[in-house]
Amino acid sequence: QLRLVESGGGAVQPGGSLRLSCVVSGNSVEYYAIGWFRQAPGRLREGVSCISVSDDSTKYADSVKGRFTISRDNAKNTVYLQMHSLTQEDTAVYYCAAVRTLRKVNLYIYEYDYWGQGTQVTVSS
Repeated sequence: QLRLVESGGGAVQPGGSLRLSCVVSGNSVEYYAIGWFRQAPGRLREGVSCISVSDDSTKYADSVKGRFTISRDNAKNTVYLQMHSLTQEDTAVYYCAAVRTLRKVNLYIYEYDYWGQGTQVTVSS
């Protein structure tokens, strides 16, 4: 059974940065496409970014393009989400998710089979 554990969340001021980590256990992350999603209070869960397996291609939600970067380190079995220029609108619980596939993935919740428990990101002055 694949297990995903997120970390790196916390409280930060507007304009600040955070790096989230998603550590994968139970199999090698190199076989899995990984997505980052977030859910703010009272809102639906939304896709933030994803990275595919075959060519490490990446996708980003329009709201985070140019500010967030997703990357993977297969040696550490970890996927990262580097976040810069954070705003209050980025406040949410952030989840990583995985699916074993060679096709390019998108930011649709139904595409992913495994989910972590989430890490809270709070952007406030």
